Amino acid sequence: MITLRINGEDRSVDAPEDMPLLWVLRDLVGLTGTKFGCGIAQCGACTVHLDGKPVRSCVLPVSAVGSRSITTIEGIGATPAGAQVQKAWLELEVIQCGYCQSGQIMSATALLNSKPQPSDADINAAMAGNICRCGTYVRIRDAIKRASGAKP
Repeated sequence: MITLRINGEDRSVDAPEDMPLLWVLRDLVGLTGTKFGCGIAQCGACTVHLDGKPVRSCVLPVSAVGSRSITTIEGIGATPAGAQVQKAWLELEVIQCGYCQSGQIMSATALLNSKPQPSDADINAAMAGNICRCGTYVRIRDAIKRASGAKP
């Protein structure tokens, strides 16, 4: 058994040490907001936070988590930056198909936690690993700016 701190709660799971965190979250814990995209950490759909830092859960073995705190899309709205990002996403109707958006929101929230007033270059760098097949990049950028308090 492995005990994980997920969205502020301790959860015990019976998982092999090499099982990717993504599958632990989705299949064993039942938190399905984190999505499987590519399986090789290239698309960002599986992004979660470990101690506030964005990581790709599809390639992270659960044994590598240790005592670090995991935050998923289901829990990010309880944080100030996460709530602002989610609010901006809704106000600007960022979502088209929605599949990538949990990963986008997780990366955007991590960016605002580290740089509350990000420049366009900061946004580009932070969001570069998140792919949106619907092409909502302009709305994503505008929502990040709105969440930071800047007018898009």
